[in-house]
Formats: sequence, C-alpha cells, structure tokens
Amino acid sequence: LRAGEPAMIILANKATRGTALALAGKVAAATGARLGSQFFTARIERGAGRTPLERIPYSVAPALAFLKDIKHLITVETSEPVAFFSYPDQPSLLKNPEALVHPLVEADEDSALAFEMLLDALGAAGTAPLVQQRIETAAPSGALNPLSIAHALASAIPENAIVVDESLTTGRETMGHTLGARPHDMINNMGGSIGYSPPVATGAALACPDRRTFCMVGDGSAMYTIQALWTQAREGLPITTIVFANNSYAILKAEYANMGAGKSTGSGPGPQALSMIDIDNPRIDWQAMAKSMGVPAVAVETAEDFTQAMINSTRESGPVLIEVKL
Repeated sequence: LRAGEPAMIILANKATRGTALALAGKVAAATGARLGSQFFTARIERGAGRTPLERIPYSVAPALAFLKDIKHLITVETSEPVAFFSYPDQPSLLKNPEALVHPLVEADEDSALAFEMLLDALGAAGTAPLVQQRIETAAPSGALNPLSIAHALASAIPENAIVVDESLTTGRETMGHTLGARPHDMINNMGGSIGYSPPVATGAALACPDRRTFCMVGDGSAMYTIQALWTQAREGLPITTIVFANNSYAILKAEYANMGAGKSTGSGPGPQALSMIDIDNPRIDWQAMAKSMGVPAVAVETAEDFTQAMINSTRESGPVLIEVKL
C-alpha cells in the first residue's frame, strides 16, 4: 500500500458490513486503494452514507478488463477471484498475470481488528473513511431492460430495505447503479443453485419485520421455490417479490455459450437441448400463481409502471408480487 502501485482490497463475509467496512473505507481513503467485492457476496451494507464496494464482474472477459491494471490484490475473508466455471480456452484466475495476492484476513479471523492494526501501521488511524454520497436517480421511462430496471430500483428502494438479489441475467447492472441509493442491505446467493431468493427473503422478513424486503428473482429460479409465497401470505410478511419473466432459463443459455456448446457446428445447442431450458410451453401466469397463494400481484411492461409498482408495494403491510414482463 505504501508503494503506491494500483491495489484493490477485496472484502467478503463479515468484512462487508459494520465496523470492518467503515475501517476499510479509512484504509482506502488513506492509501488510494480500491475496495472491491466478489461477484457473489453473502451480505453487503451499501447505499448512501456507507463505504462503497466495486463488484468484480461475473463473466471472465469483463472481470479481466476490470482487474487488468491492479498490481496488488489484498484479500479479506476471501480468496483471489476465480472464474465460476472452468471455461474452454479461458483463464481460471481473474487477475493480471503479474499481480501479487496478499492475504490479510482469513475467513475465521477478525477483519475489524486487522484494519485497525493496518491503519496504525500506516499512521492513518484518524483518516476520515471513504463514504458513498446519495445519488438521486430519476425514475426511468420507456422500455424495460437491465439499465432501466437498475435505475428504477435505485429510485424506488426505500431506506433500510433488505434486497435479496437472484436476478441473474436481468440484474447484472443493478449493483453499480444502486451504489448511491438509500441505505440498504444486499443479500446474494453464494453458489450456483437457483431458487435461492424466495425462501431467503422469507427468512429475512421474519427476522426483520420492520423492514421492507425486496426479492429479485428470475422466473426460472422462482419456479423452484415458489411455495414461499404461501408462507409469506400466511405470516403477512412485508416482502415485494419481483419476478423477471423472460420465459426462459437465460442463465443456462449463457453458460451453454460460455462452454462452447455447439461451437464445432456453429449452430449452438439443438432444439431438444433448448427445450429443457425454456419455460414458455405452457407459459406461466405469475399473477394467477401469486393470487392462488394469497399474494396480490401486478404485471408491468414499462419502466414507469415498474417504478410505481415498487413504490406502491412499500405502502402495503404484507407481501406483493410484481411480474416484470421482458
């Protein structure tokens, strides 16, 4: 850090919230090091007034571009970034080949104490932390796409909300555009399973009934654990479930392409393979599904309607489902 070469401190586990996160903000302010998080991080306290973290991209090429100038990776309760799968003809380690990795804190160690010791060693204990300013995002208009969805969320997320994000292909741009939103907690899946978010949102709302929980989920994922809606209705939980309905397991199609499936013929996966990851025949009626379990539902097709539906949901005491038609 004293050398002044480009460095990134990658935080995970307990280091992405509370005292440890604020102390990491002091280190960043004192040294110019960037602060990052793995693409999959269990929980992050983020938004206005908190120390911001840059999210390392999921896909190999964007991740390599993101980290290409970093000479030093300092890991805190995590390891160096690696690709999610072993992709053909692509590296598994997501870093500049000349970058050095410096483990600072292991997963079972005290990050706050480590940052306090580091600040003392740097003579920077009195440094003011790096803090994210509030960014007022105007409500978007027009078509629904990853960017307008991210702007709608940035505009509508209420203060102290809990956001459980399993939006997969649709939500890839959400993290960057909600950095300056009202303060909130972001909860992510840590593995490759799908169907994670509805039951986790249910648990979060049971633990924190005084906070609104937003559950962002793809339609393919939601089908695995949709029965969580019934529990939410029975318990009257303050949850807004947002189903991004593209009628497909789009994440699996993307991984087909990443793995080079069908590359030799140039045709991609065949119709039989694709039929296993499409959920368009029959098409799911998400409003009927929600209402059958006692959850009011609405469908939206524009950015304006999506933003308003989220705002309306925060005025309800119980669960609501919003189908985002893509």
